[in-house]
Amino acid sequence: MNETEEKLMPRYGENRRIADGRYDKSLAVECVNGTFVGQKVENIISHKGIPFVGRQPIGELRWKAPVDVTPDNGVYEAYYYGKTPVQAPGDPSALYPMGEDCLYLNVWRSDDAATKKPVIVWIYGGAFEVGGTTDPQYDCFNIVKENPEVIVVTINYRVSFLGFLHLAHLADGRDYQDAANLGLMDQVMALKWVHENIAAFGGDPGNVTIWGESAGGASCTLLPLVKGSQKYFHRVITQSGSPSQTRTAEQAMVCTDKLMEALGCKSVADLLAVSAEKLAEVWTDLYGFFQKLGIRTFPERDGRYLPSDTWQAYADGAAREIVFLQGCNKDEMNTFLGVVGPDVWNAWAESRLQEKLTQLTDREKQLVESYCADIEGPRYEATVRLFSQIMFIAPQIRLSEEQTRAGGKSYTYYYTVESALPLIKSGHASELSVVFGHPELDDFTGRAYDATFCKTMRRMWVQFAKTGNPSLTAEQSPDGKAKQWPLYDLKDKQVMVLDENDIHAAKEAALKIVDWERSYFLTNYYMP
Repeated sequence: MNETEEKLMPRYGENRRIADGRYDKSLAVECVNGTFVGQKVENIISHKGIPFVGRQPIGELRWKAPVDVTPDNGVYEAYYYGKTPVQAPGDPSALYPMGEDCLYLNVWRSDDAATKKPVIVWIYGGAFEVGGTTDPQYDCFNIVKENPEVIVVTINYRVSFLGFLHLAHLADGRDYQDAANLGLMDQVMALKWVHENIAAFGGDPGNVTIWGESAGGASCTLLPLVKGSQKYFHRVITQSGSPSQTRTAEQAMVCTDKLMEALGCKSVADLLAVSAEKLAEVWTDLYGFFQKLGIRTFPERDGRYLPSDTWQAYADGAAREIVFLQGCNKDEMNTFLGVVGPDVWNAWAESRLQEKLTQLTDREKQLVESYCADIEGPRYEATVRLFSQIMFIAPQIRLSEEQTRAGGKSYTYYYTVESALPLIKSGHASELSVVFGHPELDDFTGRAYDATFCKTMRRMWVQFAKTGNPSLTAEQSPDGKAKQWPLYDLKDKQVMVLDENDIHAAKEAALKIVDWERSYFLTNYYMP
């Protein structure tokens, strides 16, 4: 294990049943499926590795919907994270032991006696390919220490070939209709557990905010479209995630068929006989996120669990009652450029662009070509800017547009703080160390950002979770200056610019966040 791995590898252990009655009763919380004993550091109590399902998705339950918990009067340790979902290597969470038995959540709270605290539930990103709550970035000690009036929960969900694999088209796939959207189903089951149990931790089940970035942010915009889910949450914070991060059944089948061919499998039964390790090995060669920049795995617009047109669902007011805080970063795809380097980026981007162009009309192709032609700089610059628009920026603004037009509310931001690392700029995920309060984890930042700015941004996130409005009075704001965050509106299209030296509201027209003629229409074509 190298120095970086040692830095990132969390302390590992397995939570055990406590049968002798010897435990600290002040750290024990009675839930539907057991009493869970946490650990206390300073004034923060954490409960890690709590199962939110009755049976883990292993064996015959692989590629099956999550099973609800059953009543249990046992007492269990909640000292250690559960396993990371099985995935291709590369993500910090993958340094932790992985397994198919991964459906666990974690809770952080202060040790005061307050009740009815606002609850924030974090859903990690990773292109629906990688990720896990074991990533040190998602340790919530710092944010709860700074904001003891909230409770923060982080949840695991199945990713990649175990969380989003279309199987229904196979000869024996009839009983696997859910396989294409299992990751979302896991999230709903976790939210159900939170709804039923969080009061025992001092939380308010009537004031729950779901919060995510990238694939986690996209999940937060898709969950409101899942029938029956809205009773479990009331607000959404989505960072660089939108309803465009989905795919069709046909697109999903292509990935499944390539996997089947590489494995020499003909049926679901054949796949069930393949070990998780072998599946991960083959998937890494085909679609590995850090190896191939695959970006092919998404929830499926199946017309059953998710609408066949998620944008139309928003336009029709499906999420009208949910208040949103959402936005994007100025240079989203620069993170991917910085991670893989210009040569790999150019090969990937130019191939994917040709693929995208085949979906467009002749007039639309001309608009895209015109957009790229106007961008100066190195070879990669045009495609980095274009794919930032396609994948994150234009969809984020469209989400504000559709939500507002339907009568809902959206507080929209534009994050402009730049990394010190070459190529990254204000790239995708570079704000994570800010919102979680982990300046020591500088993979995408390369430097410590202004501490007051960081604290202010966290305070706005928490204020939104508490009240549904991220604005701060001068007394609430860490820098002593009021921050009035306007709602997005269809006339002025105001957003909050999250600038390290000047947080301020501005009209989209002054910022030119999107090219309304040459990039905005691309949201009609979704992600892949």
